[in-house]
Amino acid sequence: MWSITTKRVYEPPSPGDGQRVLVDRLWPRGVSKEAAKVDTWLRDIAPSEELRRWYGHVPERWEEFKRRYHRELDRNPEAVARLREMLEDGPVTILFGARDERRNQAVALKEYLER
Repeated sequence: MWSITTKRVYEPPSPGDGQRVLVDRLWPRGVSKEAAKVDTWLRDIAPSEELRRWYGHVPERWEEFKRRYHRELDRNPEAVARLREMLEDGPVTILFGARDERRNQAVALKEYLER
């Protein structure tokens, strides 16, 4: 089984992170590329701008956000395949910029990959 974890991009890297993959469409505010230690920035796998704006991190929209994002991922096999290839090579930490550590695109993406 793959080793996938999620982590805020603002947290310092740790030895067990493996490949660090940022899954935000926009670069997170206030963190330099050096400090983030991102190995790969997969913008293409991030939720669409429309979906991101609709969700707006409103907790009541979380379940519907996941459904809509998973449908977007179903229509984006190239980006999903690229991330799956990385997982074949070892541990991957999916990085995100959102403040909510339980309801964000990285958590939804991890759930999608694990099903």
